Amino acid sequence: MNKLKYSLLILIGACSYGVLSSIMKVGMKEGFTVSQMLGGQYVFGWLLLLLLMLLFSRKKVAPKQWLSLLAVGITMSGTSVFYGKAVELLPASIAVVLLFQFTWIGVLMEAAADRRIPSRSKIISIVILIMGTLLAGGVIGESTGPLDMKGVVYGLLAAFTFALYMFVSGRVGTTVPVFNKSFFMTTGSGIIVLSVFSPAFMWDGALGAGLWKYAVILGILGILIPVLFFAIGMPKVGSGTGAILGAAELPAAVVASVLLVHEHVSSLQWFGIALIFVGIAVPQIRFSRRKRVPGIEPQETPAHL
Repeated sequence: MNKLKYSLLILIGACSYGVLSSIMKVGMKEGFTVSQMLGGQYVFGWLLLLLLMLLFSRKKVAPKQWLSLLAVGITMSGTSVFYGKAVELLPASIAVVLLFQFTWIGVLMEAAADRRIPSRSKIISIVILIMGTLLAGGVIGESTGPLDMKGVVYGLLAAFTFALYMFVSGRVGTTVPVFNKSFFMTTGSGIIVLSVFSPAFMWDGALGAGLWKYAVILGILGILIPVLFFAIGMPKVGSGTGAILGAAELPAAVVASVLLVHEHVSSLQWFGIALIFVGIAVPQIRFSRRKRVPGIEPQETPAHL
């Protein structure tokens, strides 16, 4: 039951990520750029984590630990940067499908690190998720024309860095208090993002013009909730299962696009969303149905599995 609780945290974190694109689209209609909103997301998310750390966790972190956590943050920023580049060069449906290759990449990373073949339930789950992603992303039935190979590379790099972030988040700094861990990871990520995307929004008047509203919301949904919940849940469920649960980001993105941006979603896309939820549920159902041997308590799954 504990594992299901941690799985739920990762599921919520993934859904939180999924809402971001629609909020950014609303902000763009008011004249703000993706660069401004992404920068604001990191600045306000960082400030919120700093506040929480100062209030609830003043434990000192050894230099070796916070340096490793800063490095983990670089994998976070890689996803933001590479995915942003992919969206500029490719249709949105193709970019999101490329990003969601992190599901099987994450499972392979875990298998390679643990020198263990992925379980049958994970393999079945990945197959279902890939099918669901192609449908939910609107790729099937749509003519996309020739693709920019540079954009494809950026999309796959975004998938790799997201899978890597999930992997290292569950294995680095596991003894560091969660608020400290999340703060240092976000610090490392924010430094990279603000060096790639101009931080001019902090002094050019954009915040006073209304950007602050989007920055706060994006900071909560794009930094505070997912980074904290992933930091808590990943060490407990493992990066392979975490990557599968992370696929909930796409259904959340589609639903948010309907509610916030009023985009049309076809019946094939809704079917794809249903498939994604089936794929996410497969490993969880397998776990919950394990039989207990009378007189023997089930062994707890190691944190790295």
